[in-house]
Amino acid sequence: MDGSTTPSYEKANGDITMKHLILAALISLTAATTVSAETTVAPQRIIDAAIGDWNKDGKPDLALLVASPPDDQADNTIGIYIYLRDDEHSLLKLAVAAPDKVSGDIEPGGMVGEEPSIKALPNGSIAVVSQNDAVGRERWEQTLTLAFRNNAFVVAGYTYNYRDTLDPNAGFTCDYNVLTGKATKGGKDLKAEAKTINIQDWNDDIGQKGCGISQ
Repeated sequence: MDGSTTPSYEKANGDITMKHLILAALISLTAATTVSAETTVAPQRIIDAAIGDWNKDGKPDLALLVASPPDDQADNTIGIYIYLRDDEHSLLKLAVAAPDKVSGDIEPGGMVGEEPSIKALPNGSIAVVSQNDAVGRERWEQTLTLAFRNNAFVVAGYTYNYRDTLDPNAGFTCDYNVLTGKATKGGKDLKAEAKTINIQDWNDDIGQKGCGISQ
């Protein structure tokens, strides 16, 4: 055998190793892209912000409403991003990335009555409001109340106000305490289920079912 000739089995093993390396690199790149898409917040997509002490450690924290990227837009979806400071450091650190959680107008000069908002409540919770008070006969306002429990942000409350511009008797208000399962709609008590749901796992169907609006 000529010493300059590479044995066939070594060449085959080299080809297999190279394929594995390329595959691993592609998987890593895909994973990194996915994480980046979920956690990267472009400044021009921030549409509202609130400052409060969410984890009650005496330091100011931050919560943002962020419009989804233009190529990922579906019905003007908006994400909720929450930042905390820890005991040892004063800089903010991303604690929650929950894209596509509410809908609404995402343009600063857009339609009045379609704008979402986020604000700090006196008890340290966060209120996220979305609404339609401009289009069609069916008008509504929805509030998600977020609370910090066991190192996670959960949906503690769901409030839904509805009115029909052509039928004054069709309107109602529902308050659903998601953590306790207590709900009232139009002043009447409802049977609802107590749940502990992180904001990342929340969808509005849960609140609608708790309020008896959908099955």
